Amino acid sequence: MSEQSANTNGLRRRTLLRLSAAGGAGAALAAAQTWAAPLLARRGLLSPDGAFAATSTALGDVVFYIEKFPTSPLIVSPFSDPLPIPKALAPVPKSVYNAWRNPPGPGPGQQNSLRNEQHQLWPSRIGYPDPIVYKIDVLLRTHAFTTSQVLPIDSDGNPTVSFDSSGRTFAAGTKRTLPPSTIYGFNGTFPGPMINAEYGKPALVRFENHLDENPLNLDRQDFGSPDWSFLTHLHNGHTAPESDGNPHYSMVSGPKHPGFLPRMWVDQLYLNWPAGNDDREKQSFFWFHDHTMDHTGSNVYKGLVGLYPIYDPKNGMDMGDERQGLRLPGVRKNNPDGSFDVDYDIPLAFSDFRLDDGVTTHKDIHDVQGEFPAAKNPAKHREWWGKTFYKHFPNHGFVGDICAVNGTASPVLEVKRRKYRFRFLDASVSRIYEFKLMSSTKGAKSSVSLGYEDDELEGQYRIEDGQQCMQFTQIASDGGLLPFPIKRHSFELWPAKRREVVIDFTRYQDGTPTTKGDVIYLTNVMKMPNGRMWSNSSRFFPDPKYKVPLLKFVIGDNAPDDSRIPAALRPLPPLPSNWQSMLDNRLIFEVKRGAAGGETEWLINGKAFDPAAVAASLTNRAGRAPLAQQKKGSFNLWELRNGGGGWVHPFHLHMEEHRTVMRNGKDVTRAGDPGHPDDVSKEDLAALDPGESVILYRGFRDFVGPYVAHCHNLAHEDHAMMFGWEITP
Repeated sequence: MSEQSANTNGLRRRTLLRLSAAGGAGAALAAAQTWAAPLLARRGLLSPDGAFAATSTALGDVVFYIEKFPTSPLIVSPFSDPLPIPKALAPVPKSVYNAWRNPPGPGPGQQNSLRNEQHQLWPSRIGYPDPIVYKIDVLLRTHAFTTSQVLPIDSDGNPTVSFDSSGRTFAAGTKRTLPPSTIYGFNGTFPGPMINAEYGKPALVRFENHLDENPLNLDRQDFGSPDWSFLTHLHNGHTAPESDGNPHYSMVSGPKHPGFLPRMWVDQLYLNWPAGNDDREKQSFFWFHDHTMDHTGSNVYKGLVGLYPIYDPKNGMDMGDERQGLRLPGVRKNNPDGSFDVDYDIPLAFSDFRLDDGVTTHKDIHDVQGEFPAAKNPAKHREWWGKTFYKHFPNHGFVGDICAVNGTASPVLEVKRRKYRFRFLDASVSRIYEFKLMSSTKGAKSSVSLGYEDDELEGQYRIEDGQQCMQFTQIASDGGLLPFPIKRHSFELWPAKRREVVIDFTRYQDGTPTTKGDVIYLTNVMKMPNGRMWSNSSRFFPDPKYKVPLLKFVIGDNAPDDSRIPAALRPLPPLPSNWQSMLDNRLIFEVKRGAAGGETEWLINGKAFDPAAVAASLTNRAGRAPLAQQKKGSFNLWELRNGGGGWVHPFHLHMEEHRTVMRNGKDVTRAGDPGHPDDVSKEDLAALDPGESVILYRGFRDFVGPYVAHCHNLAHEDHAMMFGWEITP
């Protein structure tokens, strides 16, 4: 959209937002420092940015977006659909891919359909075999979140009218079957396929874009990359830039575009090789998702999510076989097609959604820019009733009121009386979860029946009488296996983070044995009414009534169990004894809301993401402001600062994991931080509470080229909170 077409009454959009920010912030801050000061300070809002954020919604509603979300229809029969447990994707036989017109290979031009890239490091150069080849098509398809009937309700919880695709009206109180939602899916499903990978066995995945094809004549609605491009990132694979799927690479190399367009393909080479060839750097659970510049959030929300557990067969340590190595829960089954599945080892991908009510007006900055002309927004869309609703640019971030686990809302899983390994993934746009295992005498009751309304309807059901009945044993974070297992009453899961836990379904935490038919609810106790941050959690004003069940476990029959929970798992790579001497020369990056708003609402070091440039650090204690360039094979300290405003930021750095060495000026290398106990492990995402700072130690090994770092609140990432960095020879 041109600047001229962005004018509103002769005033350009960015100019208007900049002026309103300055005036609004000053007035709001003056008011905030009187009666509201204690409350705002407690929430991290006592700053010009925070005060402006608290008062800016009205301006946006008038000009650029409407801060109004629909209330999803109530699922009438929750916990009746079985939890989908994904099966491993079969590799492509060698005879088949060798017959492709453009077979994979290490030569020049063999990395993508544009013939302009080459794999930087082919497996033979590190003594590995040729890769196992997979094929994944990016497709336009449909997805159903529940088979239950639903009752349309309004924000007060009252039955309301609903519509069908032709606009026909159904009277209030009419129960309906949800129409399938339009998705972009890896192989056409949500979540997409699961690749069970192993260290020492590289994988090459050919992603092919077919989003221009619409065999079902589907309405694409008003979200998803407008030019139907995609860009796949294996989060947080140790990969070369051309296979990393990041826009700092894609905008200057390969497609030279935010993503790969329809009818293009790209071969992503995942070496399944630990950083520095150090076994201590091995991880255990990746996922892959879209990373198209400016539309990552909408493409992920629209379905572009896949799973990538990775096992370690060296000495049988962690290969999905509970009879050897660490003996973590899992019974491996090798399939004739070359893949393998592992029973009792289950990934759980959490994502939250809103479904259109047909009466909420669609309007955000992307509509003002004319990216979705067929929608003719601002408009209400009766024809989209019951389908996924998305807002690219909400002032307060995006959270849904229905939570899906592996793509199904309120599922149920019958479990054997034995130990299970669960791999948790937060695939939501903005929502953070806190999980507990709870029992309930009364069972799940709808929030409507309990008298709740508006934001309190989020999650749809509650177990107000819920009591914690079991503990988790955490065995891994997003950086792989921990040094030793940790007992947890609860744990937080931030966007893009992974946590792996063992649950023993044979007995409760008081030692009482479970019996067949018992019910345990995996329950979210973190209330997050919008994308800014939580309002209540175990460590921040707990709400004893906010107990939202997301997954129902039903105890079944006994089963053999050869698994154990070992006393030790995987040692951490050592920190250098003199890491404190590196503090003066650290690189510093501050994440903060921008005053101008609009497409550059979220900034790093005061600047929006420039895909063609490498970011510069703030001035450090040595008086330098170095570029974010690191020599191949080097290590360094990077500091991330949350600039305030009452926002939390899950900040992700591509390519290698880090160790948190300091949080808020305190050394956390020994005991960790009470609010962030995973600081003692390896991670690829730093959780920043309001006003916090962390200092991270990390390596830059094995590859050269451009990468990115960004907030994984995808509404922030898509509106400029990202910076480019690179590894140099």
